[in-house]
Amino acid sequence: MRKSKGYRHTTRHLFRKHVRKRGLRPLDYLLKDFNEGDIVDIIVDSSVHKGMPHRRYHGKTGEIIRVQGRAYVVAIKQGKATKQIIANKEHLRLSRSVIQVRQ
Repeated sequence: MRKSKGYRHTTRHLFRKHVRKRGLRPLDYLLKDFNEGDIVDIIVDSSVHKGMPHRRYHGKTGEIIRVQGRAYVVAIKQGKATKQIIANKEHLRLSRSVIQVRQ
């Protein structure tokens, strides 16, 4: 049988959670909202499958362009190209470099 080349191919180790971080997350990640122009990091939460970006964008930083339903469209530079990624807010967080500048 051929090896599967699915959407989540070889992400078992990449998306694995630490033992003490499993289970329910705090509700603050559901209450936060992002505005257009915010700089965000894409950190994939493997416990939420809906709105999950592709694994190649895990750890990348981009800018929010617009809101599309419950999801956000994030522009990411990849080489010379600019990609637009659609991701739910469970997989996004404010960039730590921006948080340090604001304080």
